[in-house]
Amino acid sequence: MNKPATIYDIAKHVNASPATVSRVLSNSKYPVRPALAEKIREAARELNYTPNSIGRQLKTNKTSTIGVIIPSITNPFYAAVVSGIEETASEQGYQVLLCNSQNNPELELQHLKNLQENQVKGVIISSIIDKNDGLKQYLSHGFKVVTIDQNHPDTDTCQINFDYAKGGHVIASHLLEQGHRDIAFLSAPLDRPSRQLIYQGYKEALHARGVDIDQARVLISSTSEESGKPITEFQQGKQLTRRLLQSKPWPTAIMASNDMLAFGVMNELVNKGIRVPEDISVAGFDNLEFAEIVAPALTTVEQPKQEMGAIASRLLIDLLNDVDNAPGEIMLQPQLVERKSVHAVT
Repeated sequence: MNKPATIYDIAKHVNASPATVSRVLSNSKYPVRPALAEKIREAARELNYTPNSIGRQLKTNKTSTIGVIIPSITNPFYAAVVSGIEETASEQGYQVLLCNSQNNPELELQHLKNLQENQVKGVIISSIIDKNDGLKQYLSHGFKVVTIDQNHPDTDTCQINFDYAKGGHVIASHLLEQGHRDIAFLSAPLDRPSRQLIYQGYKEALHARGVDIDQARVLISSTSEESGKPITEFQQGKQLTRRLLQSKPWPTAIMASNDMLAFGVMNELVNKGIRVPEDISVAGFDNLEFAEIVAPALTTVEQPKQEMGAIASRLLIDLLNDVDNAPGEIMLQPQLVERKSVHAVT
């Protein structure tokens, strides 16, 4: 196999010093005769020279790469967030190195270690780790961190959060306003602050209307794995719905902690011959693109996913450039999106 061309190969090819080649290819302001500079660039093209970005970062102590760690690359929510990150980073001349933790805390820590070893100085992370010791360790080494989606109050990071409790209150209140009093709450494990806060909003909305919460209507997955393998939230929605339907009477409405779970709920209801929303109304959370495609279209809460990614990207780049105007926390607000999956009852 041919080895990649180096600046020494180019220097030999054009009969110039490696230092001169390096100055030309790094766009240094050091004066080099225009004819020689063009000859060097032409040789670089002919030899298919590729700059060593890691080497350049080591030399300048600056980086043009930012790391992104998300729990699940298959979740459309995170796909939209990453889209916002990449678009903004590209506009600023940065590239994104995406890491998928697969909802595995150990893998998340390994990604942090790998990013640091590859001279990546900053990361945007949706961390699934309960304790923040891992983040604190890398922050102590000068790592720049912006957290998204999950709250980490005891770390010195910039945080882009969403008012999940208010969002849970908004969607539960909408169901109550449509006449529902028997509202089930279905969720993946409450091992993340976001899910805990959505559940809190659900409870507060029902209490505010004087509606007692029947704990038999609160179904929470005990794990995100089955036989040692991850279970998608869509599958969890189907499983929880099967449990819910085992006893009658059924609730008039189901509130899911996110849209993927809600899609599983709707799928299972339809498979059992139960009409949505005529028999049971269903509401989700996130406003994924698919929420408008499914039939009936899903009533949900808009979480500004791409905006979250864009803001996180701008904040991290400011931190990397020592722009000292980054806020400690930005709180994004929910908005109800009414569609056809919720039916008013009398």
